[in-house]
Amino acid sequence: MKNVCCALIALLPLAAFAYPIELEKQFNGAEVSATSQEIDHNMAAVLLYNYGQTAAECKAVFRNGPEAPRTRQVLLAPGQNSNLTVKFARSIIKLRVQLTCGLK
Repeated sequence: MKNVCCALIALLPLAAFAYPIELEKQFNGAEVSATSQEIDHNMAAVLLYNYGQTAAECKAVFRNGPEAPRTRQVLLAPGQNSNLTVKFARSIIKLRVQLTCGLK
């Protein structure tokens, strides 16, 4: 019984499909909060929230290895939140996101 429990615990890390996400942020005066999130083996998102008193325009460029970069844009009103999601054709091994926000 002990051996079976030890084997199950040893296999537990293999079940997770976590991949690293590098989020490079450049806010240029905008008061925006950004958090990266993995959704599936080939999907990811950046969650944005505008804390400021003016609208913020944000652009995210998602890069996953040899695939073409995907660009997502959003205009955030004060107090508004938004998700920028992306789906790739291949499984993500390491995702790089370059987020640029500015005041509108």
